Amino acid sequence: MSDARRPVAVYTDVDDTDPAPGIALLESQGFEVRVLGTRNPAAIVAGAADADALLPGYAAITRETIAALPRLKVIALMSMGFDYVDVDAATEHGIHVTNVPGAATEEVATHALALLLASARQLPFYTASATPERWNERAAVAPPRLSERTLGVVGLGRIGREFARQAGPLFGRVLGYDPLLPDDEGTRDELAALGIERTGLDKVRRGSDALSLHVPLTPETERMVDAAFLAEMPAGALLLNVSRGGLIDNAALVEALDAGRLSGAALDVLDEEPPSRGHPLLGRDDVVLTPHIAYFSQRTEIEYVRIQAQNAASAVLTGTPDSPVNRLG
Repeated sequence: MSDARRPVAVYTDVDDTDPAPGIALLESQGFEVRVLGTRNPAAIVAGAADADALLPGYAAITRETIAALPRLKVIALMSMGFDYVDVDAATEHGIHVTNVPGAATEEVATHALALLLASARQLPFYTASATPERWNERAAVAPPRLSERTLGVVGLGRIGREFARQAGPLFGRVLGYDPLLPDDEGTRDELAALGIERTGLDKVRRGSDALSLHVPLTPETERMVDAAFLAEMPAGALLLNVSRGGLIDNAALVEALDAGRLSGAALDVLDEEPPSRGHPLLGRDDVVLTPHIAYFSQRTEIEYVRIQAQNAASAVLTGTPDSPVNRLG
């Protein structure tokens, strides 16, 4: 460091995590650490005015917040997604943004598989009907045999490929789409080993009886699953999403479910978290919903906090974070 002051690291909101391991890591590397316990932009600016590192939980970090923190060198996130940070503004101000790639690949893929099986086997209906009075009830449509169906995977990054590895053997065919994945011999060999037939988005959309989303939320992917998208999916298909709720136009999804064009949706994320009491996807037999918990395990509970803190320390002390989202200079 060029001056004698201790670098300052500031946690914003830590609602559902224990930041103690991260605090200990940062303090061991010479940081002064504060925990604000807020998502309020004004409170963040006031409490982090001298911060070198900002460590958000779910707080939105806007262009205005970034401009008001002149010493900031890094915004270290405790998630894979980064849609709640103005990355362009951070880049313009010479600030690193980091995430935690790979920390929960196994957990998210396994959770997606669990949601898929719960939806395909209609568990919400049949767990509710496992009573003496309803024991012999059957859903209006019998569940499919998966080995006679096609799985589609939109997004073939770490999680999408791991999900295909786990879920693919249950299906007769696996289609995959990812415009950013290289088309080289190594990638082709890996996809072939996983049983993934790489193709265009239209073919995946039209050919998949179960379609799983594994892409980040960006301006290009926001509400990519709209009424037109859903109308081209096979009748009776299932839709899975463990990525970001904003990928789906919820009004269009509700309409497709109500019309019977989709047989179900399996979701770990919503456009509104937590949802309002009247959210249209709550309380439906044809929707399996979990509260943005796909990443969670005994291992990730610690790893997310550790990786976030180490990114902050690396960026401030060496100028090079371990897992940057943006590129400076």
